[in-house]
Amino acid sequence: MTLDTTPPEKAAPVDLGSKTRWDRDHPSYKWVALSNTTLGTLMATINASIVIISLPAIFRGIGIDPLQQGNVGYLLWMIMGFLLVSAVLVVTFGRLGDMFGRVRVYTLGFVVFTVASLALGLDPLSGGGGAMWLIVWRIVQGVGSAMLFANSTAILTDAFPSRQRGLALGINQVSALAGSFLGLIVGGLLSEIDWRAIFWVSVPIGLLGTVWSYRSLHELGTQKAGRLDWPGNLTFAVGLSILLIAITYGIQPYGGHATGWLNPWVLSGLIGGVLLLVLFCVLEAHTRDPMFDLSLFRIRAFSAGNLAGLLASISRGGLQFMLIIWLQGIWLPLHGYSFESTPLWAAVYLLPLTVGFLLAGPLSGALSDRFGARWFATGGLLLTAVTYVGLFLIPVDFPYWLFALMIGLNGVGSGLFAAPNTAAIMSSVPASERGIASGMRGTFFNSGTSLSIGIFFSLMIVGLARSLPQTLLSGLQGQGVSAAVAGQVAQLPPVASLFAAFLGYNPILRLLGPTGALDHVSGAQAATLTGGQFFPQLISGPFHTGLIVVFSAAAAMSVVGALASLLRGGRFVHGES
Repeated sequence: MTLDTTPPEKAAPVDLGSKTRWDRDHPSYKWVALSNTTLGTLMATINASIVIISLPAIFRGIGIDPLQQGNVGYLLWMIMGFLLVSAVLVVTFGRLGDMFGRVRVYTLGFVVFTVASLALGLDPLSGGGGAMWLIVWRIVQGVGSAMLFANSTAILTDAFPSRQRGLALGINQVSALAGSFLGLIVGGLLSEIDWRAIFWVSVPIGLLGTVWSYRSLHELGTQKAGRLDWPGNLTFAVGLSILLIAITYGIQPYGGHATGWLNPWVLSGLIGGVLLLVLFCVLEAHTRDPMFDLSLFRIRAFSAGNLAGLLASISRGGLQFMLIIWLQGIWLPLHGYSFESTPLWAAVYLLPLTVGFLLAGPLSGALSDRFGARWFATGGLLLTAVTYVGLFLIPVDFPYWLFALMIGLNGVGSGLFAAPNTAAIMSSVPASERGIASGMRGTFFNSGTSLSIGIFFSLMIVGLARSLPQTLLSGLQGQGVSAAVAGQVAQLPPVASLFAAFLGYNPILRLLGPTGALDHVSGAQAATLTGGQFFPQLISGPFHTGLIVVFSAAAAMSVVGALASLLRGGRFVHGES
């Protein structure tokens, strides 16, 4: 067995009094902790995706067209505000959990999340004001999510012995990743009833979690006294926020370019964000009580696990968005589904991905308790790399069983990786550092999801820009659209078509409607242009070109992540020989 060479740190003993006796007298406490933290994690991750699938209903409810030029910012911030805050604040709340109690911060997270969910459903405004109300309260909801996410794994690590942490964290991680896909189904169903219901559904769950957490969870971990690192918190929050915002706006067109990476504001954000994060690292190396304990990276299992986790999170986030666009923009309309109904059905047809993860996650977590994380995590990432290659090798209009097999195996690979990797990370750090370690792991996970939006949309746009304009030009002219209008539409940035397909709008209707071109063609030609076959058949070739670029990048990230996972060494539990 290979052990890390980092000398274990002996934590100062803490008198836990009656709480230690309570735990000894109630051996079922660890399962109570698991069920409560799983509820919190599931609620947070469901709400990260529930809005994505419900955006058309939300914008209809407040009376906004999200694809009009002045409203694209509302669209992006509805998606990114929650993810951005969750990524930026998760380390801070992990550090606060180490200082003041992980259960205390975790329970407060339930309260903040519940209040924000109630406020979101009570939006009294319409138009731009209504959108800003939703964006602000989504950010508040993200604060609650960061509190829950930062401390749930630390609470589990405190409650479970090292021989069972893989199983416990496996179940918890399954809920985290499965929630992102379950949110698509829940959002699709509730948005058909009332857009406000997608927010209100979290209120009773949040109230239950708050009361349950307050009454049943106990501080069993080692607390670490210290001061809050304000310079570190500010430079990290501002630097990461600027960087992620710049990446998000990089997918919007700029000047005559399909993307905005040459936009001076985007370039300034990228450079400024990186410089602030470099300054943050310098500050943390000379701070007595750092929020981001860089010394933990000397632990090989911790550093390798987080690198693998970041790469897996980026590739997995990109996969979700690309599969949704593939189904909603091409496959479902080709098989008779209206564009308006595709968001819900896309979630249904993605179920094999969730099922594969649900089957593999807890099992690999339990087995890693006995055999270590190295081979399960490495093998899982290699399997996902194979499925990414398989996804761009199958035809765009695929037989569903082949698509289901590919995404099911991808879910299995993700499940094999996630639980053992998380357990290995959390078991490798001293008990007094579990809150900050959980926050650091959460930052990499949430930042990866945010980064994936900018990276994979940009890669897809680059792939589409090579052939989509000429394909659109010839296709539109073939259906009677004038050369001038066809040329004008063909030169529009590909991101417009992607966003339309992503939101369940008819892309050709969105592109041609403002031009009045549909009034100057025959009825049969207008029906063909706006039907369910024309756009999917038109975009299939360019989209497949984009898929090759996107999934090749995802496969490469998975392979590099597998290599990092392989180099983590054998099973290592801090403080145990």
